[in-house]
Amino acid sequence: HAIRYYDKEGMLPFVERTQGGIRKFEQKDLEWLSLICCLKHTGMPVKQIKEYIALCVAGDSTVEERRELLLRHRENMLEQMAELQRNLSTVDYKIAHYTQIGANLSRQREGETT
Repeated sequence: HAIRYYDKEGMLPFVERTQGGIRKFEQKDLEWLSLICCLKHTGMPVKQIKEYIALCVAGDSTVEERRELLLRHRENMLEQMAELQRNLSTVDYKIAHYTQIGANLSRQREGETT
């Protein structure tokens, strides 16, 4: 389904087809798909992925634009990672809090039975 979607969105302009319309994937195409999936999974909007692919197809004259686009995306990823780290710290704090409460309750129960 993802491949059909990417193709429909014009994100696979490099994939050749047979006369019957069947996609013929080569190793380089699979590498492109891997990159597209990476960008998508790291939060890059489809519109930006399409922009990146168009820049790649346009050739070497767009190298600096591609680099800038990926640098911006990297900054966004670092912000997302920092937010995840803050959230993880909050969850870890709550786990430690509940662990301590559980330990206290266990000690209280042991004291009641002795």
